Amino acid sequence: MLLKILFALVFGYIFGCFSTGYFIGKLYKVDIRKYGSGNVGMTNALRTLGAKAGALTLLGDLLKAVIPMLLVKFLIFRESENLDLLSVYTGLGVVLGHNFPVWLKFKGGKGIAATSGVLIAFDPWIVPVGLPFFILIVAVTKYVSLGSLFIATIFPVWILIRYPGDIHMLLVSLVFMLLAFIKHRSNIRRIIEGTENKLGQRVKIDNTTDNTDNNK
Repeated sequence: MLLKILFALVFGYIFGCFSTGYFIGKLYKVDIRKYGSGNVGMTNALRTLGAKAGALTLLGDLLKAVIPMLLVKFLIFRESENLDLLSVYTGLGVVLGHNFPVWLKFKGGKGIAATSGVLIAFDPWIVPVGLPFFILIVAVTKYVSLGSLFIATIFPVWILIRYPGDIHMLLVSLVFMLLAFIKHRSNIRRIIEGTENKLGQRVKIDNTTDNTDNNK
């Protein structure tokens, strides 16, 4: 089982290292790591490049979690026991690859879109339950980061409800939540200070500077 878990983590990590926001930014001739939060995730793509780029980044980050998890569950380990657990470990690998991609010197996104993909692939029933709460939190507070932390928090809660007594699955889900809070620690500080960026705020792009840097 240990070897299967290690394989699932590495397999997921490889998929997670596909930094969708970085490649979408390159299509716009912009390195989004130089703007906004400096992350390559969906929120920074949205603020830096607009709604279309944000949507494409979200879609890519969802799929890079869904695809390897389904492959592990229905193809690679389809005859193994503990398929749900192996699938979740694959998702954890995806989030680790997204947050710490080796080819970008371990500086990636914050893992929420990838975590959302993990939740969808793991149990689609979480969508009609969690999505309305996420929308409500963001609509009321205008803080995407608060909605993001809710997504990470609902995972262990969902495990407690749907998989009561499964300590292993609960511990893995808590790792997802811990990663989200670690990556959002600066957002949490800004929320407390009242300086966190709100939904709809855009980042000004200096195309001249970016293009100059790209030509160096």
